[in-house]
Amino acid sequence: MKDFFEKTGESISKAIDRFYFPFLHFMPNEVFKYAVTGGTNTAFDIFLYFIFYRYLLHMQIVDLGFIAISPHIAAFLMVFPITFTTGFLLAKYVTFTASELKGRIQLFRYGVTVSGAILLNYIFLKIFVEYAGLYATLSKALTTVIVVFYSYMLQHYFSFKTVKAQN
Repeated sequence: MKDFFEKTGESISKAIDRFYFPFLHFMPNEVFKYAVTGGTNTAFDIFLYFIFYRYLLHMQIVDLGFIAISPHIAAFLMVFPITFTTGFLLAKYVTFTASELKGRIQLFRYGVTVSGAILLNYIFLKIFVEYAGLYATLSKALTTVIVVFYSYMLQHYFSFKTVKAQN
């Protein structure tokens, strides 16, 4: 299975590299790949969320007997494991391929990073909307910029850290 992911990652990486030339002087290739894979995974997340919320859950409360879950939260909970997995695989096999950390360590660290991103989304949306009085959409845009920067830095230097040889 690892070979499949590595070969697929190489194919995706080559396809992304075809569009890198115009950005060559503005950003490193890794940052470009992060933007493309992260943006694609985010679009996939929104698409799945829409499908699950609208057509699978029919915008209805999910009653599990012991708890009732609102449809927007249920859709998030259903989609999250899918896009968490695709995001991890894209990061591991397309964007941060130089990391020599073991896959299980990368996965654990990726989970910590994503958990932090979810928490930051909540905190910054609360601050911007409820305390600063900004419009929700503007708040979401500002929050996204902060969280994307946070996510890239932690994935680059923590989740998929490249181990350098000691002199």
